[in-house]
Amino acid sequence: MMLDGAIAAAVVDYGSGMPLGTAGGSKDFDIELAAAGTTEIVRAKMRTIGDLGLNEEIDDILITLRTQFHLLRPTGNGLFVYVVLDRGRGNLALARHSLKAVTRELEV
Repeated sequence: MMLDGAIAAAVVDYGSGMPLGTAGGSKDFDIELAAAGTTEIVRAKMRTIGDLGLNEEIDDILITLRTQFHLLRPTGNGLFVYVVLDRGRGNLALARHSLKAVTRELEV
């Protein structure tokens, strides 16, 4: 949430879709609901990578909306970090760099 333009963030278990922790959000943006729904995207991509027999891992997934960026970064242990940025105020390159650092240091 220290990123310019951060609206909300969560650490999410993509097996269950449940956020383990959240920050930010508002009555206009329910981070728990968004995290649960976004889990389906991570699951689908993981499944597709497996179905294709690719020896690959997801670095990050970017969803670009008209006014927001949604950035997802799997941690490698069944979790992903989910950050929502205001598109007009956020810096996507900095957010990706910061998220990479956060996932390296994340302890569960």
